[in-house]
Amino acid sequence: MPPAGPASSHPAAPHRLPAEVAHGPRNGRQVALTFHGAGDPKLAQRLLHELAAGGAHVTVLAVGTWLDQNPAMARLILDGGHELGNHTQHHANIDAMSPAAAHAEIAQCADRLKRLTGSRGAWFRPSQTQHATPMVKAQAAKAGYPTCLSYDLDSTDFRDPAPGTVTRTVLDGIRPGSIVSMHFGHPGTLTAMPAILDGLAARRLSPVTVSRLLAS
Repeated sequence: MPPAGPASSHPAAPHRLPAEVAHGPRNGRQVALTFHGAGDPKLAQRLLHELAAGGAHVTVLAVGTWLDQNPAMARLILDGGHELGNHTQHHANIDAMSPAAAHAEIAQCADRLKRLTGSRGAWFRPSQTQHATPMVKAQAAKAGYPTCLSYDLDSTDFRDPAPGTVTRTVLDGIRPGSIVSMHFGHPGTLTAMPAILDGLAARRLSPVTVSRLLAS
């Protein structure tokens, strides 16, 4: 992985991607674990420690208000070799907004990222929806994100099932190229992470950032 820093921690998105991407190449051995960046920062720090112990690099889509409340998390994420992207300013239902309001949600979070890290990040994920509508795609592109980041595997960890359920959901559903949706701030996700990383290793799947996955 490249060294962390404002310039190198946000690799440019690969050229000629579609307006939305849900998975990477199926013929490789890489996957991307992606995290909703919100919740208890202490749980997030412990999760980052587990990822480091397992040699995993991930993509965190941060909520702007969370960055406002926990600005040190931005550098902690990047210094761990992970990448940081945009998950709107307030995590409201972006599909229900006017185009102007949706653009403001994206642009405000982008401004937070730029101020904290020197980059808006390569990726934007819409809030409270798996797939971006044409309106959201257009507003994301206007804000500097030509590709919206979806996923093909939902861990459903936000429902706080037992840690073993989180582990099984991920390991039973993952395939080469998968982009997995997970969340900071949930104890079950933290508890499940060592078993998830061990299971990926047993399947010879490497957890990498979205930018690295899509560049492969």
